[in-house]
Amino acid sequence: MTSPPNLSSMISAKIQSTPHQRITFASYMDLALYHPTHGYYTTKPSVLGPNGDFITSPHLSDDFGQLLAVQFADLWHILDQPNPFHLVEMGAGQGLIAADVLDYLQQHHSDCYAALTYTIIEKSPILRALQQEHLIHDKVTWTTLEELTPITGCFFSNELIDAFPVHMIEKHDNQLQEVYVTTQAGALQETLDLLSTDKLSQYFDLVGIDLLTDSYPDGYRTEVNLAALDWLDTVARRIDRGFLLTIDYGHTAQRYYSPARYRGTLQCYYQHRHHDDPYINIGQQDLTAHIDFTALQNHGEHLGLTTLGYTQQGLFLMALGLGDRLANLSQSISPGPDGFNQLIQKRQALHQLMDMNPMGLGTFGVLIQGKGLENNISLKGLTIPPMG
Repeated sequence: MTSPPNLSSMISAKIQSTPHQRITFASYMDLALYHPTHGYYTTKPSVLGPNGDFITSPHLSDDFGQLLAVQFADLWHILDQPNPFHLVEMGAGQGLIAADVLDYLQQHHSDCYAALTYTIIEKSPILRALQQEHLIHDKVTWTTLEELTPITGCFFSNELIDAFPVHMIEKHDNQLQEVYVTTQAGALQETLDLLSTDKLSQYFDLVGIDLLTDSYPDGYRTEVNLAALDWLDTVARRIDRGFLLTIDYGHTAQRYYSPARYRGTLQCYYQHRHHDDPYINIGQQDLTAHIDFTALQNHGEHLGLTTLGYTQQGLFLMALGLGDRLANLSQSISPGPDGFNQLIQKRQALHQLMDMNPMGLGTFGVLIQGKGLENNISLKGLTIPPMG
């Protein structure tokens, strides 16, 4: 599979125009994913779902968005039922979560729905167009983080931060060096050199990791997501009183930077298959890295965001009623062969949402942070029901 016309040459031209004829891997990843005319997220119409390169939780079942709506209604009550109550979804994909949340709140929490304003922050023009086609709704508006005034409510995202460009770091000769992308004989090549910014070494101080100890072998490679910290800076300033809910695949810093994970977490996704070569299918494949939840928690504390809870998606959804939905599933399915097939498909989808196998959706991290709130808040999604 070749890359879109000119994208590789555009990247090469950019590299050759720089003083040292190289760019950071983060800059390369940004171009591959978000180049205005050839980037993966800016030009490819079907990156998500069965016909794309990967599926997300809302593609499996509308239960995911409905259970999030249960949590949002709970947050509205905790905030003393403000009017307006702002929900801000960052990176809304095809708008599936928004549609499911709005429908569920309208049917089951009409008072919360009446106070609701739903704002979508979407960087990709092609995904924003899909959302606007799918969501013909007077509750929904689109804007940018920079244009948004501080809100009372909840910012949230599902599988957003993993698509932020990351810096690539490698331990070499007992020093931290950065991976740069350069060209040689017309092909993209990697080279190592000094860190491009002091923020990279400061990042490891933030999360309490020292890669220069003997525990980490020479050649140890990993990622640093500085863009996530910049994003958190902006979001924190946009919360007057409320919450930030982040759902994504990732680890705490101790697990993320385990000595055994010596090649990092960067993965490439193309037509539901994954590999580790970011220099093929340029603009046609997703590039993604796990997120470091410790960085979000610690940096959030510096910004006035209190960590209210960190759990796994399977446990989070169970606390919001996924177990009850499974138990009552047979009562909602029509009799006959078609109904039985629907029952099986629905049961499989719900089990996938809470799949706790290492690569399962149930192991995704769920981080809830708050600002301007009273102490001792109890959140519905963090109250794990008894198993029985």
